[in-house]
Amino acid sequence: MSDNPSDDQEMTLVQHLVELRDRTLRIVIIVLVIFLGLFYFANDIYSFVSAPLQKFLPENSSMIATEVASPFLAPFKLTFFVALFLSMPFVLYQIWSFISPALYQREKRLAIPILISSILLFYAGMAFAYFVVFPLIFGFFTSVGPTDVTVMTDISSYLDFVLKLFFAFGLAFEIPIAAVILIVAGVVSPDSLAAKRPYIIVGCFVFGMLLTPPDIMSQALLAIPMWLLFEIGLVFGRLLSRQADEEAIE
Repeated sequence: MSDNPSDDQEMTLVQHLVELRDRTLRIVIIVLVIFLGLFYFANDIYSFVSAPLQKFLPENSSMIATEVASPFLAPFKLTFFVALFLSMPFVLYQIWSFISPALYQREKRLAIPILISSILLFYAGMAFAYFVVFPLIFGFFTSVGPTDVTVMTDISSYLDFVLKLFFAFGLAFEIPIAAVILIVAGVVSPDSLAAKRPYIIVGCFVFGMLLTPPDIMSQALLAIPMWLLFEIGLVFGRLLSRQADEEAIE
C-alpha cells in the first residue's frame, strides 16, 4: 500500500470549496434536526441542568427570571447547545471526512482513535462538571452567604455560568489528546514534555483561574484533573513514541 495520501486525484480549489459547503450544510441540518426534536423538552432539559443548584436553594426560594423573555430564551439557548453537543460526533466525522484524503495511512490509523477519544473525553469532562463539580461549588456558594440574603438565582445568569463550566471542563479533558498529538507529531519528546511539568501545573491553575468562578475550590477542581490528565497523556505518548521507534527499526 502506498504511503501517499489515499486520494490519488487532486481536487481543484472549487471542488474543495463545494465539498466544504456540502459538509457544512450537513452539519447545520443535523444540528437543526436534533434541536427541533429536543425543543419540546426544553423546559425539562433546563430543569435537569439546574437540578444541582435547585437542590441547595432554601425551602422558600426558587430561581427567577429578571427579563421578560428569559423564561423562553434560557431553555431555548440551552436546548441549542445540547443539540450542538449531541451532534458533535457527526460534526467531527464530517471534519474528518473532509481532511482524511490528505492524510497518510499511518496518520489515519492514529487519527481515528484520537478522534473517538476526543469525543469521549469531552463528554466525560461535561459529566465530571455536572456530577462532581456542580454539587460541590453550589453547596459551597449557597452556604457561605449572609443569613439575611435569600438565594434566588436568575435563570439566564445560571445558564451562562454552567455553559462556561461545561466548556471549560470539556476542553480540559482534551489535554491527553493534545499531549499525544504533540509527541506523535514530533513537536516535543516525552522527556522534554515531562521536564516542563512544573510550568504545566502552574498553567493548569492559571487556566482554572481564568475559566472558573473566583474561588479556590472551583479552580482546584479544574486544575487538578487537568494535571492528572496531562500525566495520562504523557504515558500514552511515551507508549506511542516507543512503538514508532520500534517500527522504524524494523
